[in-house]
Amino acid sequence: MLLEHIKQPKDLKQLSIEQLEQLATETRQFLVEKLSITGGHLSSNLGVVELTIALHYLFNSPYDKFIFDVGHQSYVHKMFTGRMDKFDTLRKYKGLCGFVKRSESEHDVWEAGHSSTSLSAAMGMAIARDLKGEHNRVVAIIGDGALTGGMALEAMNHIGHEKKNLMVILNDNEMSIAPNVGALHNYLGKIRSDKHYVKVKEEVEYLIKKIPAIGGTLAKTIEKLKDSLKYMVVPGVLFEELGFTYLGPVDGHNLPLLLETIKQAEKIEGPVMLHVVTLKGKGYSPAEADSHAWHGASPYKIESGQMLKAVGPPMYTEVFGKSLIELAREDSRIVAITPAMPGGSGLLKFAAEFPDRMFDVGIAEQHAATLCAALAGEGLKPVYAVYSTFLQRAYDQVVHDICRANLNVIFAIDRAGYVGPDGETHQGVYDIAFLRSIPNMVLMMPKDENELRHMMKTAVDYDAGPIAVRYPRISGLGVSMEEPYRAIPIGTWEVLRSGDSAVVLAVGPMVQEAMEAAEQLAKEGLQLRVVNARFIKPLDEAMLQQLAKENVPIITMEEGAQAGGFGGSVLEYFASHDMHGLQIKILGIPDYFVEHGSVPEQRKETGLTAERLMAEVKALMPRKRQHA
Repeated sequence: MLLEHIKQPKDLKQLSIEQLEQLATETRQFLVEKLSITGGHLSSNLGVVELTIALHYLFNSPYDKFIFDVGHQSYVHKMFTGRMDKFDTLRKYKGLCGFVKRSESEHDVWEAGHSSTSLSAAMGMAIARDLKGEHNRVVAIIGDGALTGGMALEAMNHIGHEKKNLMVILNDNEMSIAPNVGALHNYLGKIRSDKHYVKVKEEVEYLIKKIPAIGGTLAKTIEKLKDSLKYMVVPGVLFEELGFTYLGPVDGHNLPLLLETIKQAEKIEGPVMLHVVTLKGKGYSPAEADSHAWHGASPYKIESGQMLKAVGPPMYTEVFGKSLIELAREDSRIVAITPAMPGGSGLLKFAAEFPDRMFDVGIAEQHAATLCAALAGEGLKPVYAVYSTFLQRAYDQVVHDICRANLNVIFAIDRAGYVGPDGETHQGVYDIAFLRSIPNMVLMMPKDENELRHMMKTAVDYDAGPIAVRYPRISGLGVSMEEPYRAIPIGTWEVLRSGDSAVVLAVGPMVQEAMEAAEQLAKEGLQLRVVNARFIKPLDEAMLQQLAKENVPIITMEEGAQAGGFGGSVLEYFASHDMHGLQIKILGIPDYFVEHGSVPEQRKETGLTAERLMAEVKALMPRKRQHA
């Protein structure tokens, strides 16, 4: 086995090309075996094995900078940079991160869990290198899906203008998570399908060089001829017109060809775009057949490819998708928008039933938000299905284009709260803070999957502006969902359990933690009132006024950032109404980034558990008796 001798990138440089190809086979076997136990991003990493080998073989990390866009395709990079023995801990609590992480290795020079940032980072590193008088190479590896992000196009424009020496490797596997969409995807498809492109381009340039350059006029004529011929033989010259020297497309699994092409690219002055065509899931037939399903795999059986998913109640995402279909059958105004996440957001069945009312805009969250604004302005009911962490990317559009105009856009915010193994870049814990501060916004979260159904009905019926439903990345509670849809009065909470020892205002999954705590406290003679604070904005002011009159100790509990969160809004309400002297405790996520692990481990770390709530209730009791 060659793989067991690879401890650092320099070890690759001792191998022959034939040995590198054997190493690629062993690497794929390693990934398939390890991820069958831990789960993780399998298909994307199987697709970049040869490319990662080639980069580490030709260049010198960390002196040369490798910038992986998103970072979920960096497993092979991690293997070759001293972390192979940690793969049993991949995406586990206190273990190896599933993305590139600067604190994990000096070879991880850029970290990201969101797409389309690599080119901006590469430009920054190239500028810094030149200002410092250094000579290292800067290489950005970006997928064709990430290239649809507006930030990547902004960076390309700047790179082409500055003409810095850097290499962009376009890893073209025709996928982001879902199949790619859009004009840029179609453009790349034309290049991929033009087998004669490289040959004709080389012949044209060779012929032009053979013509004697007599005087400036002829030289200019030759350049015009070259450009004209280029337009004739290339199905698009986007990259070269943006200032890049374009090379490719190259078979990303042909290691000798890949090595030779990268060597050629390295000799070119200025920015180079190397177009590498790869197969997502390469080397493992189940992942090749369905790279979408194997993008983020749960543990699986290697031989059959059967994923070992727990059997139980449906995920909240599934309930959302089913509810939207049922509501859309009754309301023709409903259209669904997703930024490249039709599967992850539970919209595949909606798309099958309503193909004309479903729009996947690619990795373009900002565009999706403003698109929704225009649709709402024309009388439709757009439902923007988006992960909480990705909605962050569209904040200005939410403020400026939707809320300011008070347009009837429905936000279906998936992955709200902790997301487990995906970790700090994907935790959906900030949307409460950044949405509740925006005028006209209504924000709610269900206590269970049946209440999610009713909240979707509430949102569809609401015609007074933007409204958001946030729900977690977990299974439901298994409650009945047979009752008819009904709208919930805006800004109303519900008391699920009575009590006068203290009251907990719980949001979403925290309701179950509160109910468990109440059960245990009752055994000790303490009666905890549990309130389902299902509307985060607006607050149930009538209930807050009643609590102030009772002077009952209050605890707020949310799986969201404590800074600027729901608990803060309760404090603000009491302060603004001169209701002083109340005992109030806020339980939320502290002011730091919570890393990967299981959701229960993340909750335990940050004190969002029934046990912590019980302790806080008991701590309040002596003060209450003394006050009385």
